Amino acid sequence: MRAEFVVIGAGPAGLAAALAASARGVRVVLVDAAPAPGGQFYRQPAAGLGAGRPEALHHRWRTWQRMRDGLAAGSVRTLTDHHVWCVERTPDGFTVHALTGPGQEEPAEVRAPAVLLATGGYETVLPFPGWTLPGVVTAGGAQAMLKGSLVVPGRRAVVAGSGPLLLPVATGLAAAGVEVAALVESTAPERLARHGRALAGKLPEGAGYAARLLRHRVPVLPRHTVVRAHGDDRVTGVTVAALGTDGRVRPGTERHLPCDTLAVGHGMLPHTDLAESLGCRLDGLAVAVDDEQRTDVPGVWAAGEATGIGGAALALAEGHIAGRSAAARLRGTAPDPAPAALKARRRLGRSAAALDSACAPPAHWAEQLTDDTVVCRCEEVTAGAVRAALDLGAGDERTVKLLTRAGMGWCQGRMCSTAVAGLAGCPPTPARRPFARPVPLGVLARHDPQEGLS
Repeated sequence: MRAEFVVIGAGPAGLAAALAASARGVRVVLVDAAPAPGGQFYRQPAAGLGAGRPEALHHRWRTWQRMRDGLAAGSVRTLTDHHVWCVERTPDGFTVHALTGPGQEEPAEVRAPAVLLATGGYETVLPFPGWTLPGVVTAGGAQAMLKGSLVVPGRRAVVAGSGPLLLPVATGLAAAGVEVAALVESTAPERLARHGRALAGKLPEGAGYAARLLRHRVPVLPRHTVVRAHGDDRVTGVTVAALGTDGRVRPGTERHLPCDTLAVGHGMLPHTDLAESLGCRLDGLAVAVDDEQRTDVPGVWAAGEATGIGGAALALAEGHIAGRSAAARLRGTAPDPAPAALKARRRLGRSAAALDSACAPPAHWAEQLTDDTVVCRCEEVTAGAVRAALDLGAGDERTVKLLTRAGMGWCQGRMCSTAVAGLAGCPPTPARRPFARPVPLGVLARHDPQEGLS
């Protein structure tokens, strides 16, 4: 299949970019792994579930309706259930390689001179004793179950960790009938207050969440953390404790909260696999872009969480800017940025940076890990094994990986890399992978040997 502009990812950034480029006459193909557009933020329940009020599960529902209607009425070609594993450079542009079918084993290709990477982000969960028990889910996982399947992970839940995602998860579960025993947030209120000016625009949204938590009688425990999850066959409760100003657990503050579900998350990281395989420059852990959302690889744009975690509103602004820029460059005209989108990007970017600075996980979380705490779930590598590797001289993620196999499993370190880096005392580093997801050998064998994979 051929197009002028391939957008990878149908979340807020990808949708905004596809619609903006299509409105300017560009032939756009929108590729996404999910069964329907929307991404995590606008994840929809299957039609067969008969959701009476799906808007109750979402924020900015009218924005989604406008984009959904725009897709239906426009000329964007949408390819769902397409799992992109590689973007290959070719003499005339790029070839996007994807897997389709029930087993994700059938190859599909889209060729175009320009590509947008709107690949989103993924959650970070820092380990603690008991975090592998059934009933312990990620905060985003609990939200996805509710939005996509109209089911809840349990009857009595604790929502814990750090970052703004915890608020919609706690209020969403409570509204769905779950008894939320507590919202346990490691961030201290004074840290947020220090960024009051940058976060001023978030006050109405924050007040709305506070009102809902109050209405559902959800206790909020700021500057607290989960010390341990308890249970044999599944989680039956958690121990939480207060944090001191140094980020360490304050002795004597522990309390037990009975629950059958723990939804936990410690922020998000950008998905950069495709960008890295194309050779795009990274700024820290995010894809580096210019004012038009262009990467340093000609013909490649990036927008949304891949360029830095900032939320749906920022992703919409970045996607709109990228779509307009790509349309102008493809048509050989001067870029025509939207002033409103540029202004929103600046304002929301400041808010995102402030939240990222304020909502850092506890500085000494690793001290709570017992040696038998599993760190890498795929390869069942424990904190004790990682510490033994450090005693042997390992000082970075890669060396720990070579000595322990941490990060060599199915998720390729997405779940454990942050924890391994924390235990090693080094900052997380991007993992360079040739493919963004596992690929059957048969698909690679059928690839044209004359073309190769760059």
